[in-house]
Amino acid sequence: MKKGSIVKGEITAIKPYGAFVKIDESHVGLIHISEISDNFVRNIEDYVTVGDVIDLKVLDVNDNKVSLSFKALHKRKKRYKIVLKSGFSPLKEKLQDWINEYQLKSDD
Repeated sequence: MKKGSIVKGEITAIKPYGAFVKIDESHVGLIHISEISDNFVRNIEDYVTVGDVIDLKVLDVNDNKVSLSFKALHKRKKRYKIVLKSGFSPLKEKLQDWINEYQLKSDD
């Protein structure tokens, strides 16, 4: 097993900092929480669960311990923000109405 290779492993345990993976009889790996997704990961179980058999990328090998990446192979589609074509025009148009409404309420 070497850095950069793709391996199949079974999730054996999940901790707040990452997921442990059994790759074969002599190798155990860890997917650190930072290697789960490019997005913020609140709960690793939103991505993997114990018993899942998944493909992973090897980041590093130290003795029989392996650092793995889930996000390198399982990219989620990016969500694009909606861009308003009208810009600030609707705000500009409503601003004076809001000011007048506020003044009326404060006079009561």
